[in-house]
Amino acid sequence: MERNVAFIAWMDGEGWTAPDLAAELNTAIGQSTGKPGTLSDVTVRKWRSGETTWPRIAVRLALEAISGRTAPDLGFADRRRKTRTPPEDPMLRRSFLNTTIGASASFVMAGPAPSVGTSDVLRLRAQLDSLRSLDDHRGGHDTLEQAALAGAQEAARLQAKAATSRTRERLFSLAAAFTAAASWSSIDAGRLDGASRHLDRALTLAGLAQDPEMVMQVWNLRAMLARQREDYAEAVASAQAALATAIARRSPLHASLAHARVGVGLAHAREARAALNCLGRAEEALARTDPAQPCASWIAFYGPAELHSLTAIVRDIVGDPGEAEAASHRALAVLPDAYRRNRAYTTARLALAQLHQGDAEQACVSGGQVFGIMAGTPLPGRMRRLLGDFQRELLARGPAALASQWTDRHRSEWSSV
Repeated sequence: MERNVAFIAWMDGEGWTAPDLAAELNTAIGQSTGKPGTLSDVTVRKWRSGETTWPRIAVRLALEAISGRTAPDLGFADRRRKTRTPPEDPMLRRSFLNTTIGASASFVMAGPAPSVGTSDVLRLRAQLDSLRSLDDHRGGHDTLEQAALAGAQEAARLQAKAATSRTRERLFSLAAAFTAAASWSSIDAGRLDGASRHLDRALTLAGLAQDPEMVMQVWNLRAMLARQREDYAEAVASAQAALATAIARRSPLHASLAHARVGVGLAHAREARAALNCLGRAEEALARTDPAQPCASWIAFYGPAELHSLTAIVRDIVGDPGEAEAASHRALAVLPDAYRRNRAYTTARLALAQLHQGDAEQACVSGGQVFGIMAGTPLPGRMRRLLGDFQRELLARGPAALASQWTDRHRSEWSSV
């Protein structure tokens, strides 16, 4: 009998205990069928141990609705059958999913609407994922920030009506995640005054949710906010607080990100050797991660491409622009297409690294590519600030004619996006 490693990883990653998951599944089954489930923590432990490899259909559908993954993705398989498993009743699946995603409870059962539960959590998670996708494509802006704050308000309101304590915690966690998204949008847009207030609120909500993942996210954003404010001592302290969280202690992926953030802060503080040591620890931690393991959506951006990008920043700051350029190229080579804003930002860093090596002509080519990457949407404030740094350094270092040419183009394209 083999333990269900995939299911165990999902449960542990989401912070589920066996009793809480059983209770949540029973609620979801009740919302779908009109008859509450009868699962217990013993049932869940049998799934973990591998003693039960294929739960009954209503339970599998509840698991899929709560986790967002198929039963096989969670490590379940019908090993008792040598023949092909008969197809499931499509009406049952459609009825269950329509209920759990909040389409219409009356599709399955008559009577009053169910209390707040899994369907609300799934709906809000989908909204949050949509906002994150918009951020990846366009970057921070006022509409995104306001939408995130509205999501946080709804999640906080719904938790008071939650059917179970576990649902209440998940809604508090979502309220924290929405608030953190609003903060990040504010940081990326260059509006730093409101970001700190949002992060204070997000940290409170993360505590109410008892969610170490969210606590880590808040400290990560605090490090980024402090860096934008040029308060490098606070940037280092915040990144170290992220590194000290429970999730960073047990997850090499989270630890890698925290080490890299500490490195960026130390580089700005002119502690070059310590900064490079942190990058080394970030690389070692990232090498220990399993790409096949699921991770929270907020940290899905972090991987080899992002570490290369952060390495480029550190290398350029400590006076090694050649290595910074190489790291930028490595980042761009493996960066997924969905991260358009990150691609533009890394390209702007590439331009700076080339300029710092005295290659002003190539730097202008790279800097101009930023506008093409972001064509059709306004540049986020953080990117405008970086391009402003590039323009000022180009005027100080580059040939006067080339600098004037790029500035003219910079001015016209700046106003057109």
